[in-house]
Amino acid sequence: MSARGADKRTAVELTEALASGETTSVEITSAALDRIGEVDGAVHAFLHVDTDGALRDAAASDARRAAGKSWGPLDGIPIAVKDVLATRGLPTTCGSRILAGWVPPYDATVVARLRAAGLPILGKTNMDEFAMGSSTEHSAWGPSHNPWDLDRIPGGSGGGSAAAVAAYEAPLAIGTDTGGSIRQPAAVTGTIGVKPTYGGISRYGLVSLANSFDQAGPVTRTVLDAALLHDVIGGHDPLDSTSIEEAVPALVEAARRGADGDLTGVRIGVVRELGGEGYQAGVLARFEESVELMTKAGAEVVEVSCPSFVHALATYYLILPAEASSNLARFDAMRYGLRVTPDVARDGAEPSAEDVMRATREAGFGDEVKRRIILGTFALSSGYYDAYYGQAQKVRTLVTRDFEAAFGQADVLVSPTAPTTAFKIGEKVDDPLAMYLNDLATIPANLSGVPGISVPSGLADQDGLPTGVQILAPAMADDRVYRVGAALEALLAQEWGGPLLDQAPALSLLEEGEE
Repeated sequence: MSARGADKRTAVELTEALASGETTSVEITSAALDRIGEVDGAVHAFLHVDTDGALRDAAASDARRAAGKSWGPLDGIPIAVKDVLATRGLPTTCGSRILAGWVPPYDATVVARLRAAGLPILGKTNMDEFAMGSSTEHSAWGPSHNPWDLDRIPGGSGGGSAAAVAAYEAPLAIGTDTGGSIRQPAAVTGTIGVKPTYGGISRYGLVSLANSFDQAGPVTRTVLDAALLHDVIGGHDPLDSTSIEEAVPALVEAARRGADGDLTGVRIGVVRELGGEGYQAGVLARFEESVELMTKAGAEVVEVSCPSFVHALATYYLILPAEASSNLARFDAMRYGLRVTPDVARDGAEPSAEDVMRATREAGFGDEVKRRIILGTFALSSGYYDAYYGQAQKVRTLVTRDFEAAFGQADVLVSPTAPTTAFKIGEKVDDPLAMYLNDLATIPANLSGVPGISVPSGLADQDGLPTGVQILAPAMADDRVYRVGAALEALLAQEWGGPLLDQAPALSLLEEGEE
């Protein structure tokens, strides 16, 4: 199949085609693999493609369907998985040289649930090393590129998953969100990204960056597709001590209900602190238009204040490095992954275990990982723990209290997802603070654990690149983000006259190149 013939159907449309006998999982999966072969040299969304495994699982799905034993609504729909989730028999590198060639002997719970639902796994997607970054430029294997403009970043750390979905290489993908790494890439690539309630999806087998923040979630092209995928991977897992022992809310029902665009009776809170200075004019313009559409659809819109949000970025970048420095201590060259043995130790003797560990971590970790390990170790060190880490945890509590107060005034909260559109590759890679500011609007949700979704809100006037609206709800009220997200999606589709991704100029160039 040529790139011009890329399968642009949504997951829901593909399930309908499977049910009617119009197509097969093998045909759908083959088309996705062909697309990857044609355009991923330019996009670089994937680190590893499992052609044989995906086609084998697709054939098994077709056999089940023929026997009337389908495993669920997404049985046979191919998916891409961020390379931070353990996959039995497939490489899992976390975008780092220190894990080059590591093949896990087990599946993460999310991956096990995908397999149990019959979704063929196309491969593993590119990411910032150990999920540290906002641009997917910190991958040891090179950056991913935004399908809207190949000279620009696709967001991070899960830019590979977002780029794969935006470039029609996969109808569905899994990302992880520690400080916005699902929602921010979704905003800058014109896709849907969902951060579920913390604990709503198992973290077992998700290689930890920061245990109290990390959360896997869906990356898709429609809200309903995200709800269907969330249903598959969500729910309690006894293997994860942070997993919530509650049933997953009725997400698909909520998304279908919202698709009529009616928001009568819904109270929407615009967060005062998540806008204004530092936000690109085009981003704010599209956000304000989205709020106006929701108002016309019957929503009651109020302004809410969350004063502690102004300290969220600093709080996050103290707590996260502290957890990361502890988590990454396990990569010591003694058990798995890269091992570098220096010729001689510093004193001329045979290299000790400490010498090997030092050489391995020096060679295996990139600059951003080293930076955060140093920052986190400092924040946890004697004499500084109370002044930095302890104080940051207190502010985290204040952020949670601000959310509780705001949700007393509104059913959901809204803001721009990211302060700017996608910037050029290399533009901020040497300026860590400028890079960290990309997570300005998404971090508060991770500090408190509440769910959020990013829905495309149009194109910025200045550069014609996608922007996103973030919708947040109270913990375990994920159905609210799906209902409001689906309603906004429907309202905006009426304005655009079709899918936003159809307007991506880089996709057109890729397709012309394959004629």
